[in-house]
Order: sequence, then structure tokens, then C-alpha cells
Amino acid sequence: MRAQNYLKSLLEKFVADNGYTWPEKTTIEPPKDEKFGDMATNIAMMLTKQAGKPPREVAADIAAAIDGATPDIAKVEIAGPGFLNIFFSPAFWQQTVTDIAAAADSFGMSEMGKGTKVQVEYVSANPTGPLHIGHGRGAAVGDCLTRILRAAGYDAHTEYYLNDAGRQMRILGNSVWVRLQRLIGIDVPDPEDFYKGDYIIDIAQHVLDQHGEAIKDKPEDEILDICREYAMNTILDGIKEDLAAFNVEHQVWFSEKSLVETGAVDKTFKRLADKGLAYEQDGAFWFKSTEFGDDKDRVLRKSDGSLTYFASDIAYHDNKFDRGFDLCVDIWGADHHGYVPRMKAAVEALGRSRDSLGVILVQLVNLLRDGEQVAMSTRAGEFETLADVVKETGADAARFMFLSRKSDSHLDFDLELVKQKTMDNPVYYVQYAHARICSVMRKAAERDITPAELSADLLAHLDTAEDLRLLKLLAQYPGAVESGARNLSPHFISTYLQELAGALHRYYHANTILGADTPEVISARLRLLMAVAQVVRNGLGLLGVSAPESM
Repeated sequence: MRAQNYLKSLLEKFVADNGYTWPEKTTIEPPKDEKFGDMATNIAMMLTKQAGKPPREVAADIAAAIDGATPDIAKVEIAGPGFLNIFFSPAFWQQTVTDIAAAADSFGMSEMGKGTKVQVEYVSANPTGPLHIGHGRGAAVGDCLTRILRAAGYDAHTEYYLNDAGRQMRILGNSVWVRLQRLIGIDVPDPEDFYKGDYIIDIAQHVLDQHGEAIKDKPEDEILDICREYAMNTILDGIKEDLAAFNVEHQVWFSEKSLVETGAVDKTFKRLADKGLAYEQDGAFWFKSTEFGDDKDRVLRKSDGSLTYFASDIAYHDNKFDRGFDLCVDIWGADHHGYVPRMKAAVEALGRSRDSLGVILVQLVNLLRDGEQVAMSTRAGEFETLADVVKETGADAARFMFLSRKSDSHLDFDLELVKQKTMDNPVYYVQYAHARICSVMRKAAERDITPAELSADLLAHLDTAEDLRLLKLLAQYPGAVESGARNLSPHFISTYLQELAGALHRYYHANTILGADTPEVISARLRLLMAVAQVVRNGLGLLGVSAPESM
């Protein structure tokens, strides 16, 4: 990132000095093969029309302007039809260690998103049962994304949308009532739809303990309200406990029911109707979604007066934007793929850009044990809930695994692998990089070795190919954070950390640290390792994972 910004500033000066305008399609990026330099750019080809010269001539002009103009540029080469390959000096990369030491925990942070208010809404599971591992992956993605956005300067807020209204809540209340009746000896058949888990029996017993058998003499509507409210609050308390144990934050718990009670739904309906984008037909209220590319218009309020999920979702997003959010990011299960364009259409109908709604789809997690599928049930010894998995593997391991791949790709989560203290375990692989450096620093202290103060002269001893490779990788961290924020992709950080950990482990095995030839080389390598530890610690912090000092 620093190299790209530095090179861009030099190129911008060339463009301005020659009276050109910056070409929009200019790229500045690391080449795939390091033999072609540290950075490559196509700007000469983009400027050829303005300059009135062939691309290679423009490239020669640029090379003459920047090659040798600063000691940070070691060499500029012209390749192919006019590409420029730029090689930075070792001193430029060595400066990275000083930058990391100065910024410390803030290294990687930026103001890229300054002034942009973002809301990230995730998990939002119906409070009808405990969270399962699919919810866990969504929780990790949402929490990590929020950390990344904040690191990139965004004003990011977190929210859980509580589905406390509608059909599922009615089914939940009736499920508890059915179980309660059976507890007091009343034989009732299974309803067509009801929740059968053992946790429903436990809830029914608690309701019975509170109210006694006399509860059966109350009006049925009152009984169902009691059962529904107690069940929802009990389950919600469990969800909050599970998320807290998983190191997941939600600043706001937003009630779906409040949308109706505060008139927010009616307000949104009127807003759509006033724009001519909603209408009454056959006793129902419809949204003209066909005007936004949908194959048919969608019902918002049914003829019986009940609301569809879509109606509540539109009103909820209308409420979000009314609260001043510039960007709303929803994290949904992959089965909601077809719902994305419909929701974006609704956002557009509300007068917002489609891009003001970002949707991250989270694929299913395949739970394994030693490579064998784990059946998803609550039978003894089998794991279904997020709490079960976290209890067995720990929050660190679960979070890292959930974040180790792009969220819309399937994920195999092997319970035994993530508990192993081997390099095959990606969680251990990264955390051990930090612990290994801490171990080296402890050994240095035991030998009364204190790294010398940072200076250009000291860091000049980091001049081997292995040194420079590690330095260049460290310099990429701020870019990884900004890319993760820009693309709403937390896996950028876990991918980067695995690459950095791999580079550290290779460096450790290839280089003598405490037994190097001179005190200056020892100090320089210790400073380099300290910089790696800082970046690993910062990156793991964005994942919500700890950086242990010993393992």
C-alpha cells in the first residue's frame, strides 16, 4: 500500500508537470512475478493519446522523470508495449519496520472510509431455538467485517434484527403450550408445525413452575402470549450468552414488532404509494417490484391484514436509512440469494442507490470429525449448536475457521483438526507465528540481548532476499485491511495472515536470529521479528482472535 501510494504520487507529479489529466484506467499493482519489479503500471499506455506519442516513448519520459529522482526508486524498466516495472530500494522496504514500531496497534488503520456511516446487521436468527454453526459463521463474518471497517475509518455500527413478530413466534408459543399440556397429563396431538427440540420441554416446565397447572384455566390467547413471550426471552437470553462467549458484539437489538407498533410500516407503505410504487388489489397491498426488474409484483400486506416478511424488511431498511446510515450491509444465508435483487429493488424504490445496500451471503458449514461427517442432531456426543462447537474447540479456533475462506464458499470444519497443535491446523499455524517470536524475545532477554534503537543504519543489515521478502509482505498489510473493507470481505485478513505466518516460519528456519554474526544483525533481525509479531497481533485482533505469547 505504501509503495503504491508513493509511486502514485510520483506519477501524479509527472502528469501535472506535463499538463495531462490522470487517466481513470491507470493501474498500479505488484506484478505476479517479483523479477518484474515491486510495482508495475500501465500509465504510459493510458497517456499515449494525451501525449501524442507511442506508449514506449511516454514510458521512457516517465522513466527519465522518476528513475533516480529519489533514492527510494532503485530502477525503472520498460516492458512490452509500454508497461513500467519499478524496483524500490532496500532502504524503502526497511523503513516498514520503523513505520510499524511507530504505529504499533494502529498499524494498518486508515481514514479511507472517514465520513461514511455503515450499519452491519448479522445473525438475526429467529429466537426459536439455539444458534447453530451456520449462525456462527455469519456471526464471525459480521463481527470481523465491522472491525475491519472501523480500522479503515468507517463509522460502523452493529445490529441484530429480532424477528419477534409473525408466524414463527406464534408457532413457538403453541409449541410450548403443547409441551406444557403434556407435562400436566393432557394428551394433545402434534400440531402440523411445531418445534420439537428438548429445549421446548425445558421452557414448558419453567412456565409450568411459574404459573402452576392453573394456567390451563386462562383464556387460550393469554396462555399462548405467556408461552410465546417466555420462550422468546429465554431463547434470546441464550443467544446473547452464546454470542458473548463467541466474542461477538451487537450494539442494537432491533425489534420487528416495533416497526408495526411505532407506525414505521404504515409510513413506508405511504412513501411507496405516494411515489406510485404500491397499490391495493383484491384486498391486498402490493409493491410494484416489476418496475425494478422483478418478474412479478410482490404482496406486502395480505388480504387478511397480515404482513409478509418482505413488508417488514422494506420498512426495516427504510428505518435504517432514516437513522442516517450511508451503507447498510446485511449478512444472510446463501439460500437468500434470490431475495437480494428484490431487496435492492425496494431500496431503490425508497429513493436510495442499490449500492447503498450490501449483501454478504454465507454458505453452509460442513461439520466433520477426523474427516467424517457429524450428524446434525442433539443426540449425545453429536454437535449441532454453536455453543457446543465453541465449548469443544474454543472461540479462537472456531472464529478463525469460519473466516478462513470466502463467506459464499462451502466450508469444511473438522473438529479434530482445529484442536491439533500442528502446522496442518491453520489457526495454530498463525497463532504459533506470534508465539514463536515471543519465545525468541524471551530467550534474548535471558541472554541479556536488547535490540538496538531503530535507525536506517541498523535496518540496512536486513539486506538478504529473505529479509526483503518478509519486509515487502509486512508492507502489504494496510492494503489488505483496505481491500477487506472495500470488498466487504473479511477473508482477506485471514488469507494475508496465513501467508505472513508461512513467511515467518520459513524465515525462522532459514536464518539464525540470536546467533547471527554480529550484534547489529541480531538487533536488526529481532526488530524485524517484532514488526511481524505486531502485524500478526493486529490482524488477529481484526478477526477477533487472540495472539498467544506461548503455545
